[in-house]
Amino acid sequence: MPAIETENLRKTYVSHKKSPGIVGSIKGLFTRETVEVEAVKGVNLTIEQGEFVGFLGPNGAGKTTTLKMLSGILYPTSGRASVLGYTPQDRKAEMLRQISLVMGNKQQLWWDLPAWDSFVVLRELYEVDGATFKRRVDALIEALQLSDKIHTQVRKLSLGERMKCELVAALLYAPKVIFLDEPTLGLDVVSQKRIREFLRELHKEQGGTFLLTSHYMQDVQELCERVVVIDHGTVVFEGTLDQMSANFSDARRIRLSFSTPVLEADLLRYGRVLERTDDQAVLEVPRQDAPRVTAGILEALPVNDLSVEAIDIEEVIRDLFERK
Repeated sequence: MPAIETENLRKTYVSHKKSPGIVGSIKGLFTRETVEVEAVKGVNLTIEQGEFVGFLGPNGAGKTTTLKMLSGILYPTSGRASVLGYTPQDRKAEMLRQISLVMGNKQQLWWDLPAWDSFVVLRELYEVDGATFKRRVDALIEALQLSDKIHTQVRKLSLGERMKCELVAALLYAPKVIFLDEPTLGLDVVSQKRIREFLRELHKEQGGTFLLTSHYMQDVQELCERVVVIDHGTVVFEGTLDQMSANFSDARRIRLSFSTPVLEADLLRYGRVLERTDDQAVLEVPRQDAPRVTAGILEALPVNDLSVEAIDIEEVIRDLFERK
């Protein structure tokens, strides 16, 4: 049985539109114009148990709405969702004890209490016995290097320290499915790296199914086995990052340095010139032509150094969104 499965999952938000001015306010007392916005349009997902999947898309694509439906926070307008065999919107206690949702822009810890107090409350809510709680919390605190922070008020912690405490709170009852919504949002590069390393080791040692949304492609590249890309509420790609690059980027970049200056006219016959100085250049050529072009350049031009690079995955994703 898949850990997560959806079939034609949809969510439509209905709001009321008000005309401007006093006349519009008075008119709104008697008649109101409704506006429907489809945030999620028929999403079909299948995520097997133990997978670490990236869920990508631009702002407003429907990622967070989908996660909220999968965790039971929102009711779908139509379609079907299943998490560990449960229907999320039923909010059964048996399911809630096996899932967790971490959101980078929201917190579940009490702001004016030390993080440890929140951990104790969550232990009672999720009915974790004392010995198991101590073993799990001690291991998580050690892995995230939080031993000197858990008795400090949450509001006095840095953003990175708060996020680490949020991860402890989300994982102390050993959920089987973990939804991560921008867990490194706003963190510095060092904190991002430490959280990625922690999540990678956690998945390796304890398993579990992870669904990650992030605008930082480094998170996705280091953690995710495959990705699902959503745009305007619709899945537009599903597969590995390599498959995405192959499907949506039919080009390679050739980075060159020369021993003597080379004219732009001499470069244009090999491909599109993206960058150029007297002794350096970057060309873009079709992927299938890269071997032939590099051989021709090495034979005809005074090359000191040459490297062939795939298009950066962030550019591939941006081009994919723009095509849609």
